[in-house]
Amino acid sequence: MPGVERVPVPVDYPVPSGRTNAYVVDDVLVDPAARCARLDDLDGVAHVVATHTHADHVDALAHYTERTGATVWAYAPYAERFADATGVTPDRTYREGDAIGPLDVVATPGHAPDHVAFAVGDTYLVGDCARAGGSVAITDEGDLRASLTSLRRLYARAPDRLYPGHGEPIRRPRERLAEIVAHRRERDRDVLAAVAAGAGSVPEVVDAVYERDLGDYRGLAAATVRAHLEKLVVEDRVTRETTRDGVRYRE
Repeated sequence: MPGVERVPVPVDYPVPSGRTNAYVVDDVLVDPAARCARLDDLDGVAHVVATHTHADHVDALAHYTERTGATVWAYAPYAERFADATGVTPDRTYREGDAIGPLDVVATPGHAPDHVAFAVGDTYLVGDCARAGGSVAITDEGDLRASLTSLRRLYARAPDRLYPGHGEPIRRPRERLAEIVAHRRERDRDVLAAVAAGAGSVPEVVDAVYERDLGDYRGLAAATVRAHLEKLVVEDRVTRETTRDGVRYRE
C-alpha cells in the first residue's frame, strides 16, 4: 500500500493552526491549498483531486495543475462547482466507489455538499469531516444531518487512521468519530435550550451557547449554530419564522 505524506500548508483563512493539509499519495496530489516549497518540489504528479472545493483546500489547484500537467478530477455531481471554485475545467470526473490511482472515493457530504473522502486501504483522507481536536464547522451551505450520516459511515468502515484537512492524524478513528457525533448531540441540546430560553436569532443563540470570545471564528460558529437550528426544524423540534426583523426560531 502506498504511503501517505501530509504537507501542512499555511493559508490565509481562519482555520485551525492556520494551515491546511495537502496530501501526496503515490502520484496523486490531494487538496493543494496554497503554494509551498514542498509542493513546488514534487515530481511525477499524475492526478490532482480535492476533498471539497472550499478555498482553503483548492486555492493552488490551478497553479499545480499547470505546473505538473496532471489530470484534474472532480466529483461528477459538482463538476461545474469545481470549475467555478478552481478556475480549472476537470479532465475527468468520478463518483463514489471509483478509484483515482490508489484512492477509492467515499461520498461524505455535510461540511459541504460536494465533500468526499479518499480511502487508501484502511486509511482515509477525510478533509473537513473530522479533526483530532475540537470540532469542524458546518458551513452555511452544509447540512448537519448529512454530516452525521457521513461520520457514521466512516465509523462503520472501521478505519485504521484518519488524515484530516487540518491538524495531526487521528490515530483512534472510531473513538474520535464517536466523540464528534456525541458533541453534535450535546450542541443540539444547548441550542434547543437557548431557543427555549428566548434566544430567537442565530446571533442570540451563538451568544447563549458559546461562553468564550470567538474572535475571527464567530462567523464559523454562527454557520454551525444555523446548521443545528435547521436540523431541529427538520425534526419538528424548533419552528422557523420569517419576520420583519429577519429569521427567528422558537420552540
